Amino acid sequence: MPFFLDRHKAPGATGADIAAAHELDLAVQDKYQVRYVTYWFDDTEGSVFCLAEGPDRESLEAVHREAHGLVADNIIEVGRGPINAFLGDIPRHPAGEAYVESAVRAILFTDLCDSTQQTQQLGDDGFMVLIREHDEIVRAALHKQGGREVKHTGDGIMASFTSVSAAVESGIEIQRSLRRRNEDAELPIHLRVGISVGEPVTERGDLFGAAVQLSARLCGVASPGGIAVSTAVRELCAGKLFGFDSKGAHDLKGFAEPVPVYEVLLPAD
Repeated sequence: MPFFLDRHKAPGATGADIAAAHELDLAVQDKYQVRYVTYWFDDTEGSVFCLAEGPDRESLEAVHREAHGLVADNIIEVGRGPINAFLGDIPRHPAGEAYVESAVRAILFTDLCDSTQQTQQLGDDGFMVLIREHDEIVRAALHKQGGREVKHTGDGIMASFTSVSAAVESGIEIQRSLRRRNEDAELPIHLRVGISVGEPVTERGDLFGAAVQLSARLCGVASPGGIAVSTAVRELCAGKLFGFDSKGAHDLKGFAEPVPVYEVLLPAD
């Protein structure tokens, strides 16, 4: 049976409230051939995300309605792959045990500058040498900061982080490593990095749809060797030792209004 992720708005709820509601779900789920696997609860945002296996969306709604009446605002069908790629290991807690764990994730994109031109100049084999170097540097930085590689885009990598500041730290590590590498390299590697943050289920009913799109667009407008981030990333890094430079509002494809863009100030080596 397919897996589904649903989203609830629960302002004012506590960890104990959500744990009790989850227990009620488990008590009636068999009646509808549903299996609630786990949930994420962000008490600061008042949002809950439930992961469940079942025949269809209507069955999940029926469990919630009978168990406690808290019907989800949005339900999307997902596979195990996307959930694990974005959210990491599934939380495992005894039923009824109160816990708080946010499902919000930071999304990071890298993109090799002038990849088409470099492929023409170096040929496929020569370009693949650069890509392998890129991959090693990026993956080392992701591993160091607890990032998860979601996919390889051909000339870049998409990754997710449970911590926004860790995503920014990873971006800084990537660019500093490339800067050191380029000092003695015959062929320099210049990279753009974009970072945004969001919840799993957007109003459009996609898995991290808006956050993924924004991160990709930010990557596209970043300076070569730079890291472009959204307003939310900058605000969530308040109090951290990061500097940001405003690049003004940009018209980004897929977004109705101009989007404020900030670039991370890279520390000197």
